[in-house]
Amino acid sequence: MTTDSLRFGAALMRQAEALAQFTEDAPRLTRRYLTPQHKSAGEWLIALMREAGMTAVFDALGNVVGRYDGADRDAPIVMTGSHMDSVRNAGKYDGLFGILTAIACVKDLHERKKRLPFTVEVIAFGDEEGVRFGATLIGSNAMAGSFDAAWLDKTDDKGITMREALTAFGGAPDGWRELDRRGANVVAYVESHIEQGPVLLNEGLPVGVVTAIAGVSRLRVLVTGLAGHAGTVPMGARRDALTAASEMVLAVERYCSEHSGLVGTVGKLAVQPGAINVIPQDVEFTVDVRSGDNALRHSAVRALGTAFGEIARRRNVKVETTSFFEADAAPCDAALQARLAEAIVAHGVPVRALSSGAGHDAMVFPPVCPIAMLFVRCGNNGISHHPDETMTAADAEIATRVLLHFFEHFEPAR
Repeated sequence: MTTDSLRFGAALMRQAEALAQFTEDAPRLTRRYLTPQHKSAGEWLIALMREAGMTAVFDALGNVVGRYDGADRDAPIVMTGSHMDSVRNAGKYDGLFGILTAIACVKDLHERKKRLPFTVEVIAFGDEEGVRFGATLIGSNAMAGSFDAAWLDKTDDKGITMREALTAFGGAPDGWRELDRRGANVVAYVESHIEQGPVLLNEGLPVGVVTAIAGVSRLRVLVTGLAGHAGTVPMGARRDALTAASEMVLAVERYCSEHSGLVGTVGKLAVQPGAINVIPQDVEFTVDVRSGDNALRHSAVRALGTAFGEIARRRNVKVETTSFFEADAAPCDAALQARLAEAIVAHGVPVRALSSGAGHDAMVFPPVCPIAMLFVRCGNNGISHHPDETMTAADAEIATRVLLHFFEHFEPAR
């Protein structure tokens, strides 16, 4: 694909670079919810949306909502977009590409003076990552009718509550009730997103159709042994919490490796008393289990609990496992998947169906409407949530053309 043919891709790359300047800790990219950088990025996106022919405003929770009205006043709504917040030291395309590509589609329609049989709402969600307040998918949960009012009392690392931050931002903390899109004639939510993995890259494909967004179970595991002097307690008499926990960590890896469609991660581990010459007495670690199949994930959690208990008995330690987060898998709508597949084929690309192991704003919308996702190839071994996250203008071009084709050929049921 030549530079001249990148009518979408080249502009999208420039826009992503511009948005990367709204960061709290340059040269790193960090943009948390309700910060001045969030406000500046949102204002930049509002200007871009208005230039593309939309009305655009911040809503009560700091999401940016752009609207391109359909041909009829009472036309149904198709929602699209993604999140504008980031993890710490992030890449430039996670979330943001889904916003920019949707705006590009609307801009093209507007320049051709074309209205669709539905209204397009492009949403730049204020918080998906949960970095500042520890609550994830804040904006999308509000629109899906699943916002938890208790989140308003959550505090950041400086003791500022979400309620206080929203007020300072210019939002309306109690306005979340009015954001609920259930029963609001929304007929589909379609999100375009970088894959954040290497599948498309390894198969030489620019885009793919998501079949389901994985559900997740998160466990907190506390292993309790007995501290002792590193030099005086014989090996056979030890009740070492760390060696037991280490075996449990390997059990997670082994079980999830042996069961297709399942991934498991131990991401945090704390050892007490943490002295070089003391046998570890207490170890706490986390387990993150994900699958697009809820039954497979639940079975894995039960099996791991049994395995942890067996290891603890054999090693003469105690183990306590508690669940602290559950999210069901979100299957993508078969009809919408078929429409995306048709758009991909129309651009000469083989259709690759794949599941998403990462969570996305789309996953909370099934109570509102059918959902679909288009994945776009990540470069650099699929690295994401990192400055080395990359994508190409050529892939941005194809992905945008595919999304535009979807919009122009989608006919919502009446």
